[in-house]
Amino acid sequence: MAAEAAAEASLAPLSPEQRQPGREDDAEEKPEGGDDETAALNGVEFSGEVKSNNLDVKVKSELEAEEKGMEQESTRESDSTILDVSSDYPREKHISIQRHLADLEKLADLKEGEFTMAVSQNTDQHVTDEKKPCPLCPEEKLKACYGPKLHRHLQNLHWKVSVEFEGYRMCICHLPCHPVKPNLVGEQTLSKMGAHYHCIICSATITRRTDMISHINRHVNKGETESRFITVPAPKSSEVLKELATDVQVLPNYSTPQKTDSYFNPKMKLNRQLIFCALAVLAEERKPIECLDAFGATGIMGLQWAKHLRSAVKVTINDCNENSVTMIRENCHLNKMKVKLESMEEDNGEAMADGADGEENTDTIEVTRMDANVIMHLRAFDFIHLDPFGTSVNYLDSAFRNVRNLGIVSLTSTDTSSLYAKAQHVALRHYGCNIVRTEYYKELGARMIIAAVTRAAARCNKAIEVLLAVALEHFVLVVVRVLRGPSTADDSVKKIRYLIHCQWCEERIFQKQGSMAEENPYQQLPCDCHSSMPGKTAVVLGPLWSGSIFNSGFLRRMLVEAVQHGLDEAQPLLKTLVCEAECTTSKLSTHSPSDENKQEECGVYIRTANTSAESYLIHGKRKSDEVLRNAAKRQKSENSAEHPAFYYNIHRHSIRGMNMPKLNKFLNYLSEAGYRVSRTHFDPMGVRTNAPLAQFKTVLMKYSTPTYTGGQAEGPGHRPGDIQQGEQAHSKADGKVDDAEFLEDDKSAVAAALLTKDCPAPCAAD
Repeated sequence: MAAEAAAEASLAPLSPEQRQPGREDDAEEKPEGGDDETAALNGVEFSGEVKSNNLDVKVKSELEAEEKGMEQESTRESDSTILDVSSDYPREKHISIQRHLADLEKLADLKEGEFTMAVSQNTDQHVTDEKKPCPLCPEEKLKACYGPKLHRHLQNLHWKVSVEFEGYRMCICHLPCHPVKPNLVGEQTLSKMGAHYHCIICSATITRRTDMISHINRHVNKGETESRFITVPAPKSSEVLKELATDVQVLPNYSTPQKTDSYFNPKMKLNRQLIFCALAVLAEERKPIECLDAFGATGIMGLQWAKHLRSAVKVTINDCNENSVTMIRENCHLNKMKVKLESMEEDNGEAMADGADGEENTDTIEVTRMDANVIMHLRAFDFIHLDPFGTSVNYLDSAFRNVRNLGIVSLTSTDTSSLYAKAQHVALRHYGCNIVRTEYYKELGARMIIAAVTRAAARCNKAIEVLLAVALEHFVLVVVRVLRGPSTADDSVKKIRYLIHCQWCEERIFQKQGSMAEENPYQQLPCDCHSSMPGKTAVVLGPLWSGSIFNSGFLRRMLVEAVQHGLDEAQPLLKTLVCEAECTTSKLSTHSPSDENKQEECGVYIRTANTSAESYLIHGKRKSDEVLRNAAKRQKSENSAEHPAFYYNIHRHSIRGMNMPKLNKFLNYLSEAGYRVSRTHFDPMGVRTNAPLAQFKTVLMKYSTPTYTGGQAEGPGHRPGDIQQGEQAHSKADGKVDDAEFLEDDKSAVAAALLTKDCPAPCAAD
C-alpha cells in the first residue's frame, strides 16, 4: 500500500509553483493522453527504468573507482622502477632525496600534522605533539617516537648511509615502494620490507649502496648528470680563455673530458709551449711546413701555431667529434682567421669561410672531421702531433706512414698509470714491456714509449732521432725526428735492449748485444749482490730504448725560440734539459747563436752560411751521399759524448745516522772526483751521472757528517779508513777510464768558459 501511494504521489501533476525550470524535460516525457490505468502502468514502468538506471550508475561508479585505484597502484609501481625516458614532463623528487638533515625532520613534522588531521576527522582521539613518525619508515618498522630518538634514527640509519650527488643526499628508504618477493615458510607468507635507494637521475630503486654508487657513476660516464626531478638552471654561456695571446671559447666543464666534447686542460700549458718551440725550430729549417694537430678538441694548439708562426706553417686541425669541429671553427673566427673547409664539404660551393670583416688576414686554417688514422694515411705532413686521451700506440703506424723525411713527430701520452708502473699488465698489453716500480720510473716510461715509436717507424723503413723526452706528473712528451732508409732503421732498432735491474741495491745496466744466451747475466751488473745474496737478485725489464733521449743542439734552439716568443714557463725547464743533455753543471747563454755555432750543435739538420737553399732540404728526396757521411760522423761524435742513462736519487741512497750534503755541493764533489754529473728534470732530488752506484755512495758518505755533530763543516775529515782504501783500489783499476774522462772534462770546461753565465743553482722547472 505504501508503495502504491508513493507511485500515485509521483504520478500526481505538479503545480506551476512546484515545477522547477530544470525539470521541463520530465514534463515532456509524460504521455499526452489515455486512461488512468495506462498512465499508472506507464508510471510503474518508468519508475522501474529509473531504479535500473540508478543501479547501473552505481555499478559504473564502483568500477571506475576500482580502475582509478589500479591506475594509482600501477603508477606507484612504475615510479619505484626506472622512469620512462620518453616522458618529458618533470616530476617531483622522492622524499628520500634531500639536501640537509633538517629537511628530513621537517618532513617528519608534516607527516605528523597530516596524521593528526586524519585521526581527528575520523575519531575524537588526538595524538600528542611530542611523538613523531619517521617519514621514511612504515609504522611496522618504527612507531612514532619523541624528537631526540627520531633525530638519532634519521641521522644514524637514513642519513649516515646516504649517497651524495651534486649537493643532494639519496637516503635509504624503507617504505613499501620497492617490490620484494615474499618468502614462503611452510604455510605462512612472510613479507619483508625492502630497504632501497631512489636514483635522483632516473628514479630507479636499487637495494645496495655500492650498486647505487656504481649506478650513479655510469650516469656520469655517459654524461647523464641532469635530473628531471631537480630544477636544472639554464646552461651557462661559453667562457673565453686566453693563452699565448690566443682566445679560446670553451664550454662549461671544459676540464672534465667525460662532461664535455671540447676538452681543454689548463695544466697542459707547459706541454703546449714545448711543442710550439719544437715546431718553431723546424719552421726555421724549411718554409713552409705542413703541420697537423690530429686531436684538436678546442683547437688551441693549432691556433697558436698559425697566429705566431704565420706564413711559415700550414696548419690542419682535425677531430672526429662534430661538436669539437664546430667549436674549432668558432675559435678560428674569434681569432680573426680564415677557415678552409675539408674536401668533403667543398661540394656545397663554399670552400672558404670569411674571417673578420674589415681586416685583411691571409692566415688560413684547415679544419677536418675524420679519424686521425684516416687523415694521416691520406696526406703527408712535415710535423705531426698526437695527443689522444690515454695511450698513443694505436696511431703510430699511421703517423710514420706518410711523414716526410727529416720531419718531426711529437706525441703526448697521458696514460701515466701504465707508464709509471702502477698498472704493469696494461704496460705489457700496450707497449709489450715488462716493468717494475723503480726510483727512475719516469725515465723508464719515456724509454718505453721511444721503443714503441722506434718499432713503428722501422715497420715503415724509417729511423728516428730522439730530440726530446719529458716526463712530468700529468704527461710524457716525446719528440722525434724521422730519417728514411732501411739501414738507418736497422741502426735504430739495435738500440732497443733489455735492462738488468738489481732489486737489492737498485743498480742497473743495459744488457749487451748478442744472439748467444749468457750463462749468468748477473755478471754484467757492477754490483756483487748476486754473489753475496742467495737466490735471484735481479730482474730483466724491457725491451727499452737504450740510446740518447736528448739532443742538446735542438734543445738550445728551442730555448732561443722560447725567449723570442716570451714563453716564461718553458724557459727554466729547457735550461734544465740542456744541462741534462750535456751532463754538466756549467751553463749557458740565451742569446741566439750564430750560423757556425748552429752547425756545431746539430750538424746537417741546421742551415749554415755555406749551404744553399736548393741543396738544403727538399720534400720527398733522399739525402745525398755527402750528407749521409756527415750524418754518420756526427752520430759517432754524439755517441762518444752521450749522456749517461738513468739517474740516482740522493735520498734513496742516504746513509742512516749521517747528514747529507746539499745537492749542489754534492754535484761539485762528484765532478771533482772525475765523473760527469748533472741534475735531471725527472726527479728534483735526482743526480744523472756516469759514476757507478758504489762510487756514488762512497762520495756521498765521504762528505756526510754524523747527526750528533750538529752543524760541523762538511769535509773529508769525516771519511773512514776503509772508504779511503776502497777509493784507492778503484783509482788503480779505473785509471785509464779516469784519464779519458778528465780529458773530456777539460774540453767541456773550455767550452763552458766561452759561455756567459752559469745556470741557476736549482736549474729545474719544478
